[in-house]
Amino acid sequence: MFKKSLITLAVVGLFSANASASVDLIAIGTLSGSTDFSGLTAPLENGLSGDILGGLGSGFAWAGGNTFLAAPDRGPNATPYNSAVDDTSSYISRFQTIEMSLTANTSGTGLAFNLNPTLTATTLLSSATTLNYGTGAGLGNKIDGVTPIGSGAPIINTATSNYFTGRSDNYAAGLSTNVNNARLDPEAIRVSNDGKSVFVSDEYGPYVYQFDRATGERIKSFALPTNLAISNLTPNVATEISGNTSGRTTNKGMEGLAISPDGTTLVGIMQAPLLQDSSKQLRIVTIDIATRVTKEYGYRLTTGSGVSEIVALNNHQFIVDERDGKGLGDGTAAAVKSLFQIDIAGATDISGVATMTTFTPAVNKVLFKDLVGLFAANGISATQVPSKIEGLAFGQDVIVGGVTKHTLFVTNDNDFVPGVAGGNKFYVLSFADSDLAAGYSFTAQAIAAVPEPETYAMMLAGLGLMGFVTRKKTAKSTKA
Repeated sequence: MFKKSLITLAVVGLFSANASASVDLIAIGTLSGSTDFSGLTAPLENGLSGDILGGLGSGFAWAGGNTFLAAPDRGPNATPYNSAVDDTSSYISRFQTIEMSLTANTSGTGLAFNLNPTLTATTLLSSATTLNYGTGAGLGNKIDGVTPIGSGAPIINTATSNYFTGRSDNYAAGLSTNVNNARLDPEAIRVSNDGKSVFVSDEYGPYVYQFDRATGERIKSFALPTNLAISNLTPNVATEISGNTSGRTTNKGMEGLAISPDGTTLVGIMQAPLLQDSSKQLRIVTIDIATRVTKEYGYRLTTGSGVSEIVALNNHQFIVDERDGKGLGDGTAAAVKSLFQIDIAGATDISGVATMTTFTPAVNKVLFKDLVGLFAANGISATQVPSKIEGLAFGQDVIVGGVTKHTLFVTNDNDFVPGVAGGNKFYVLSFADSDLAAGYSFTAQAIAAVPEPETYAMMLAGLGLMGFVTRKKTAKSTKA
């Protein structure tokens, strides 16, 4: 089991005298580079490379020690080529493994810590069973106006490896929660306590899947309440929204996912109200991992237009990322990027409530931190605050002036267009137990250490079992 090591800041003067009594921005890091380690160099339908690196803050999870996992969403659809499929492509769903080096800044200037992210692995997500892909029929032409868009099935598919992708026509008739649909729009990721698997939630279904962390193969699907599903599916967002009166709003499904520190419960949150619910009323869904039993709770928006993430403080208290869509990437000034503390203990289960109204019971919430104000206090103007602050993950504790502080990593989704929305940014916040609201507490998730894929290979080779090892779904960097 990983122990949360402490990083000590010995330099005096980098924090004000009262810094230990507030939530602080202590580091900012950027992951550079234009490609990942998937090896998928063949161009996508929009002409971009299949190994394009971006969108890393869509989903973000701590995996123990300095290791974090980042889940890009459905791919680089900010590059126009075919509006019939919302410019989505056969970008294969994946998660990136990143090592975060957080070290004390001894220069005497700048933030208290230096953060250096390094990409170490890319893992593609697949199913051993057949998935539903689109044929491309009737969906117009590609960039050149001549070549048909073609099938949505990835060319690297095999009989036992069917890959999930972001293309919006990869589905069959029926409810949007059909687990055989190939389209996946990952928006959140969490690591199991044994460290061997990951849980991913998405916006297309919505779906919640469990994948093997080493191979990326799906090992479990969780049935979500049917009131979250839509019944009339189309590849185009506007057409899909107008064709349904109940279920999730297109592109605003289960945006956030938490796992309780004891590893027994998943907690997902919808980005926007269901079509049948009133404005400002979102749904939280809890999933018992062992029994798969679900419950629902109401969440009422304050000033944000939606929620992007939820992360567990303990088994019943959480931090929620409520935001608007303004800021860098949108060409405007960010106004609402707020972190709230919520508690579902004692909250009303609304699983049987068909339509949420403004009077439906909602969980209690209290402000944890206004990120726009925090960034402004550190010289980051509202126009430079990423419009899509979407990922939250606790990391290792640090010691500042003899005081133990917890860390919270905050990430952005740059939609694969760094020239417009900025780079893949990672902001590190620090806070003490005393910074939480009265009655709130923090318990770190205990994640067991597991060998990396190469280590598995060496162990099995030593036992003469090398023939049973397959690593085709995970690419690993060997560069310094």
